[in-house]
Amino acid sequence: ELGGHSLLAVQVLERLRRLSLGVEVRTLFARPVLADLAAGLGSHHEVAAPVNLITEQSTAITPPMLPLIELTQGEIDRIVATVPGGVSNIQDIYGLSPLQDGILFHHLLASRGDPYLMVSQVAFANRSLLERYLGAVQQVVDRHDILRTAFVWEGLSSPVQVVWRRAPLHVSEVELDGCESSGADELRRRFDPRRQRIEIGQAPLLRFVIAPEPGSRRWLLLQLQHHLIGDHTTLEVMHTEVRAVLEGRAHELSEPQPFRNLVVQTRLGVSTQAHEEFFRQMLADIDEPTMPFGLSEVYGDGSGVGEANRMLPQPLNERLREQAQRLGVSLASLCHLAWGQVVARSSGQEQVVFGTVLFGRMHAGAGADRTMGLAARQSGWKQSVNQDERASPSS
Repeated sequence: ELGGHSLLAVQVLERLRRLSLGVEVRTLFARPVLADLAAGLGSHHEVAAPVNLITEQSTAITPPMLPLIELTQGEIDRIVATVPGGVSNIQDIYGLSPLQDGILFHHLLASRGDPYLMVSQVAFANRSLLERYLGAVQQVVDRHDILRTAFVWEGLSSPVQVVWRRAPLHVSEVELDGCESSGADELRRRFDPRRQRIEIGQAPLLRFVIAPEPGSRRWLLLQLQHHLIGDHTTLEVMHTEVRAVLEGRAHELSEPQPFRNLVVQTRLGVSTQAHEEFFRQMLADIDEPTMPFGLSEVYGDGSGVGEANRMLPQPLNERLREQAQRLGVSLASLCHLAWGQVVARSSGQEQVVFGTVLFGRMHAGAGADRTMGLAARQSGWKQSVNQDERASPSS
């Protein structure tokens, strides 16, 4: 019997693709017995990504050269004007994935800060090690198109992402006053995403702030990365590749997978009309929004968010996993079911609808386990809370 989780499922699907075999994701989870899964295998059919017609020798970009998006010549010229070096520094232009569309919307809506900035910090024994690290990051950026991507929307019929050929890192050096408990705390406070924004029209969507640590020889680095160009898996792949470069193993890295392939699967795999029809049927009997505790203002900038962390008791964790296994579902499904109960009771409704974020790499095409970029996907969840406590996920 098969076991594991979504991360392992991605690896299974990828190995099947290499053998020209395919299976629906839902079938993979619905048939935990290997023999049953084998019976459901078929030929693998994946939406083929059209060839990128922009080359290093291109001196102009015209609408026929952009098979993944429809733009007028005037719109293309506006895009070219935003890129340092113009046409010679443009590798590709295409539309956004559905989740990127949503994130861009909230980025533009926020007037202060950015809820989609991810922060990480590293300390180095000296400046030399810091410079080596930044050099390794630049090599990784040079390898992956999504790390050299900027976003343009002004004056366009729809937003686009533009892959630059060359995107030098943005590094700023600051001085710390040493008045706080640690230099790292001061650095994080000064560049808090609740008050900090980055220019997403300039690649890469990575910003580095460095500073000597007061009272020591160490150097501190703070990295801001926008969610438009990556998720947690992107960070993991990036860290793995940076380590390989630092250890002199860059030649061992596999061929980078272009993010455009994932965009092709999300935009061309299923038509917009099919998506709309699915949600029309799913939400046909819903005539009012679900508002827990009567909250209707959902366009905050994140500045008022408070966080609370509580460890799940081990006995409860074990009981939940036992129940999930007994029912033949994932633990995540049980958690969604429980959250549906919370939403129903706090909104006073028997039918509730809420959103969730799912691991999207199972639908991301070949090389999904190694592709940098935002592969997570949003989905709606509709749940009926009545005497039978039935749940109806839209995924």
